[in-house]
Amino acid sequence: MLSRRRFLTASAAASVLPVSVFSTLPAVAQAAPSTLPPALAALKNRRGEAQPISVAEREHRYARAQDLMHANGLDGVVLIGGTSLVYFTGIRWWNSERLFICVLPRKGAPFYVCPAFEEERAREQMQKAPGGKDSRVYTWQEDESPYPLLAQGLKDLGISSGKLGIEERVTFVFADELRHANPAFETVSATPVTAGCRAVKSAAELALMQLANNVTLQVYEAVWKSIQPGVTNAQVENWIGSAYDQIGFPGDASCQVDAYSALPHGSIQPQTIREGSLVLIDDGCVVEGYESDISRSFVIGKPTDRMKTVFDVVHRAQSAALAAARPGVACGAVDAAARKVIDEAGFGPGYAHFTHRVGHGIGMDGHEWPYLVKGNAKLLEVGMTFSDEPGVYLRGEFGIRLEDDMYITADGARLFTPQSHSLEAPFA
Repeated sequence: MLSRRRFLTASAAASVLPVSVFSTLPAVAQAAPSTLPPALAALKNRRGEAQPISVAEREHRYARAQDLMHANGLDGVVLIGGTSLVYFTGIRWWNSERLFICVLPRKGAPFYVCPAFEEERAREQMQKAPGGKDSRVYTWQEDESPYPLLAQGLKDLGISSGKLGIEERVTFVFADELRHANPAFETVSATPVTAGCRAVKSAAELALMQLANNVTLQVYEAVWKSIQPGVTNAQVENWIGSAYDQIGFPGDASCQVDAYSALPHGSIQPQTIREGSLVLIDDGCVVEGYESDISRSFVIGKPTDRMKTVFDVVHRAQSAALAAARPGVACGAVDAAARKVIDEAGFGPGYAHFTHRVGHGIGMDGHEWPYLVKGNAKLLEVGMTFSDEPGVYLRGEFGIRLEDDMYITADGARLFTPQSHSLEAPFA
């Protein structure tokens, strides 16, 4: 998993290498288990704890998508390779310049438009998708246009005109060509369907997210126990990636030190941890497609009084957001609850030192709908999942962010992981 933060580091390294090397550049140079500090080397593989999403659940998701298509006046939804395709079908597909799409129609089984030479690979993955091996696959040769096959597939289902939802990750060149080649269909956003399904998690999804969060906190604690003055942020990031490999799930993290921790997504500058340094680690891992996103801020040695003051403010803001989150509450109100604590402590107004929203939806994507941000009137529902991550960033000094993921229940919100205890003992 190459996160948005680690991409900065990889890009910086790639900038000094020839283009031919970039294609093989690893996201992180992992440490061998024998070279890991004892707390990390002791981590055990937990792969067997993950229970994959069942075929029956994917069938239920498709039925829900068809209900939402009917409610939103859509005749079908177009997906390309990505998390929504995996969510509905279990199919993992690498996107290229060749069109491969899955169409979820409002009635009937899904069908696919696929390069002819890829048909066997597609059918292999279709076995456990809704409709299974009986779904139609419309193939095209290299010298043919694939775009009219969308209308052909719909026509074979008795749909000759109407409105099609285009999933947000469909690249413009594909969406534009599909629109021109199928003038009988209006193309609109498919987000009411995709987000309408994916934003509310099932018990099976919550169990996978719980495991991802547990694993991340376990890795972070082992890293915290291992850090000594003189260790670099790159070493810490390397340890975390290696620890995830050892536990059995892909993952990584950003590590930012002292003044660089005041940049919410960090810096590419090399950093060394010293006695009294404030360290901020952030990101997570992926368990059967479901992500965690946790931040911990701590001090190696003794924190200053100013650091303790900021930690207390951020901790109270995180608690305020958690207390505000419950079914029927607007997303924006959760952000407001955390921001009120920070503003009243003198670190406002607005985005002065709390420079981002309090949280984002999380699931198969690290950031997904809906978002806990000012002005978002979307109402929370049971089963929605979010990050809860207020922060105070003092440029040139340090930044403190506390982030745990939470899920909405019938009587409020709960965190997947315990809140940080203090800068000196974040995992107590």
